[in-house]
Amino acid sequence: SRRRNFKILREGLEGTEGLILPEPMKNSNPSWFGFLMSVKPDAGFTRNHLSEYLESKRIQTRNLFAGNLVKHPAFDEMRATGEGFRIVGELKNTDFVMTNTFWIGVYPGMTEEMLQYMISTIKEFVVSHK
Repeated sequence: SRRRNFKILREGLEGTEGLILPEPMKNSNPSWFGFLMSVKPDAGFTRNHLSEYLESKRIQTRNLFAGNLVKHPAFDEMRATGEGFRIVGELKNTDFVMTNTFWIGVYPGMTEEMLQYMISTIKEFVVSHK
C-alpha cells in the first residue's frame, strides 16, 4: 500500500543529511500519493541536481506543483499592473518550496527491493556530495 511504501521510505531516509522529509501531523491519517522531500539550502547540492541524478538512475521525480504561484506566468499581467491580487509578507516559504521541493513515487505496486533501491540511490548521491 502507499502507506507502507511511505513508511519504508521515511524510515530508510531518516537522518539523511541535507534533506527535509515529510512528517504526518499528530492525529492525522494522510493518504500519501507521493513522498515529498525538500533539499536544505546548505546541503551542498540542489533539488535539480538530486532529481537529475535520480532520473538518470530510472527513479522518476516530479517537482511540487505549488510554491510561489504568484511567479507563475498566469500572473504576468497582474504583476505588471499590481492589480487582481495582494501579497502579504515576503513569501519566503513558498519560494523555498518552489526551488527546493520534489516528489518521488509511492505506487502500491512497488516492491521492497524497488523501495530499497530508491533509498540507497538517494543516500549514495547525498554521501557523494558532502
